[in-house]
Amino acid sequence: MTTLRSGQDVRAWTIHSIPDQSGRLAVVTGANSGIGRVTARELARRGAHVVLACRSAERGRAALESLRTELPDAQVELRQVDLGSLRSIAEFAATFGHDRIDVLVNNAGVAMIPFARTTDGFEAQFGINHLGTFALTGQLLPRLLAAPEPRVVTVSSEGQRFARFDLANLNAERGYRAAYAYVQSKRANLYFARELHRRAAESFPHLRSLAVAPGLTRSNVLTGGGNAGRGAFYRTAMRLLVRTAFQPTPGGARTSLFAATSLDAASGSYIAPSGFLELRGDPISRSHHRALHDTETARRLWEISAELTGVHYGVADLS
Repeated sequence: MTTLRSGQDVRAWTIHSIPDQSGRLAVVTGANSGIGRVTARELARRGAHVVLACRSAERGRAALESLRTELPDAQVELRQVDLGSLRSIAEFAATFGHDRIDVLVNNAGVAMIPFARTTDGFEAQFGINHLGTFALTGQLLPRLLAAPEPRVVTVSSEGQRFARFDLANLNAERGYRAAYAYVQSKRANLYFARELHRRAAESFPHLRSLAVAPGLTRSNVLTGGGNAGRGAFYRTAMRLLVRTAFQPTPGGARTSLFAATSLDAASGSYIAPSGFLELRGDPISRSHHRALHDTETARRLWEISAELTGVHYGVADLS
């Protein structure tokens, strides 16, 4: 197996480069729209059995029927899970119905929403984007480890570079600013992916854990969900911004699909767009960000997350 070197651009790699996925089972969270929908569609197009893991049953059913219309031979199914509810996550894992998962794409999330809390009382962006991802991955880990070459792909954000990560303010204990909470939750995704790689490396070397950033991508994350109730000016301005300045959704899905399928995607990698400020471009392995080497913060966040969620992985603690 070759590995993607730090700074190595893979301009030849496109969605059409995805190898045959026949025989693999993939779970994609937030697969009803945006990057998640494209990720699920392209995995299914290449032969994977894809589980659409969606919070809204109604939107999930619409996405499922759309995929079946577009790809009549695709193996796709819908399962409902709310990453803002630890109970929903536990029920999803307990009743999953498959013995093995080859790839888990942790794509679902919310962005820069007004202050809210999850059903378990966590600040919503931290609770859904990070704690929900942490809990879901942990409870699906036995099925991942049953696969010969499992991968966990966690969607972070190019915005994580601007986070002032504060372990004492993970849950808005010191006040709430929507943009601050969002980029902090996305930094948490990056820490999670790196720490999962670190902890699994000794005991489960066949498991790959990667983080990705999609770049600025057209989706409904800034206008739907918790942002749907904002005023007309916000909705109009944001839709205009997304339409004119953001890249088409397939472009944003490239990093997720590369990490999920390419033989060159090494565990522990952070795959981001090659362009200015990681806003768009071809998949590239980034290694210069200081956060990628901050093992102490990643370790402490993992311990806090296990305590808050009650989910313990049982993987080697190499600290």
